[in-house]
Amino acid sequence: MSGAHRADSGSVTLELVVLAPALILTLLLAIAAGRIAQAHQAVEAAARDAARQASIARDPITARAAALTSAQASLTREGLHCRPDVTVNTGGFAQPIGQPATATARVSCIVQLADIAASGVPSTTVTASFASPLDPYRGR
Repeated sequence: MSGAHRADSGSVTLELVVLAPALILTLLLAIAAGRIAQAHQAVEAAARDAARQASIARDPITARAAALTSAQASLTREGLHCRPDVTVNTGGFAQPIGQPATATARVSCIVQLADIAASGVPSTTVTASFASPLDPYRGR
């Protein structure tokens, strides 16, 4: 019986050496996927906040400034550190009073993943868009 035991010695170590890189890679991919999902939620919240702030502004210039400030504050609050690219469609401000109109905000953010693993891990761009209605009976 001791001869059979000696033939198996070291097989657990060999299995660990073979499987460890695959397990570590799987763990890093799960962390990256979670980070990207969290970034999507943060950018969606920023787009929603930006569109809302743009929709309550009185003019397109104020709407753009309010949307940018709101998006940056929302991303900071969510813990996503990036410089957002915010575009606001303020075409709804040209609609006559009484007509339905919207202000649409589109927020993009580059999520860095290099700190999860070795450098060379690609970054990904997360984008979200949201439209908020303008009050049809308020002066524009």
